[in-house]
Amino acid sequence: MRNRSIARRTFLRHSAAGVALGTAGKTVLAGGPTANSLQRQGQPFALSITRADVLVVGGGTAGCIAAIQAGRAGASTVLLEQGSQLGGMLTTGGVAFPGLFHAWGRQIIAGIGWELVSECVALDGARLPDFSQPPSRHWHHQIMVNPFLYALLAEEKCVQAGVTVLYYEFPWSIAETAEGWCVESVGMGTQRRILCKQVIDCTGGAEVIGLVPLPRLREDERQPGSMLFKCDEVYQPGREQLQAVYVPGADSSTSITRTAANLAGRRAILEKIRGRRLTHLQPEAAVRESCRILGHVVISHADYCSGRLFDDAVCFAFYPVDLHTREGVTPRPLAQGVVPSVPLRALIPKNSRNILAAGRSVSSDRLADSGLRVQACCMAMGQAAGAAAALAAHRDTTPLKLPVQEIRALLKKHGAIVPGDQGNRGRKSIDGGHGISN
Repeated sequence: MRNRSIARRTFLRHSAAGVALGTAGKTVLAGGPTANSLQRQGQPFALSITRADVLVVGGGTAGCIAAIQAGRAGASTVLLEQGSQLGGMLTTGGVAFPGLFHAWGRQIIAGIGWELVSECVALDGARLPDFSQPPSRHWHHQIMVNPFLYALLAEEKCVQAGVTVLYYEFPWSIAETAEGWCVESVGMGTQRRILCKQVIDCTGGAEVIGLVPLPRLREDERQPGSMLFKCDEVYQPGREQLQAVYVPGADSSTSITRTAANLAGRRAILEKIRGRRLTHLQPEAAVRESCRILGHVVISHADYCSGRLFDDAVCFAFYPVDLHTREGVTPRPLAQGVVPSVPLRALIPKNSRNILAAGRSVSSDRLADSGLRVQACCMAMGQAAGAAAALAAHRDTTPLKLPVQEIRALLKKHGAIVPGDQGNRGRKSIDGGHGISN
């Protein structure tokens, strides 16, 4: 692997923050008292040293679940999130309509993600859909969630699991060490060095993987994002979906592209609502697609649509092939009885040790990823990555060398539905298939 200086140059070349630091002549260096420091009124910020078994970068749909799983498995865990809350696209993006946890009348994804979603619905006094029969439209089995409540519950569960949550920080370099990784992060008034055994990249665009650097897959054209809002009537979270405008080419890869997506989304909403009353606006555009890792396995469209059960599958997935364009989307449902699976090897970049990725950056082709990127599957991948990282840290090995049966056993212990469990492809809904209510 390349050294930290290469990662630093890559970061500085591609990020707006790096441009600002470079032009100011204040490149941030790791090291002792002779290193240059970010400064404020001439005073250097103190360098904080943090040690952990597992570092999760990104507290979104996959990341907060990965951190909770690693913490519950007994690993000392740090969760680095550049924003102000957990949940990602479900909370900050406003896509508070997760699915799909059920397929063909049976539950195929459970575990920590399901725990969070079902508790959120119950605490909000709402009801789950009836999952006992396949719906006429896939979205009938998506679950309306109060995103504000979800963010609170996700944070509570992280704290209860012993996870150290660090908001407003992002990594800017990563270097391999004899014990694992040294990750440098920065935030307002903060420099931090995180020494850890395992890293889980849950940034959505495999941003840490890109810093190593390891190869990533990226399309020339990206699916449009969405900016969510509500007009005229008061938004009722957990009871309705928000309105949305498309943001063509929305890209979360850099601060520059994220800024462009937000500006474009807000401009489109303003044009749409002039003369009406705006009652709700999400703070960020929701992004569907950026970069994916090149893993030991690349899940193909054929793998996904055939329901291939990989030998090292660690979770299931279920959603139509759902590729958005400027003109909209026409979902292509999976054939009757098909339930895709996600192998551990698709969460591990090629030519790497002690690093995983979970969420929409899973190693897959574009069409497969259009189904894999949805929230229930990202939660399942996050839990699988958290379990693998915790086990690898405890045993001083790398995730790819772990027996998959041991990962599955840990996942099952924490409520997940496990592929390869006596041929089980799901179970009846834990609520009997008829929803719950307060």
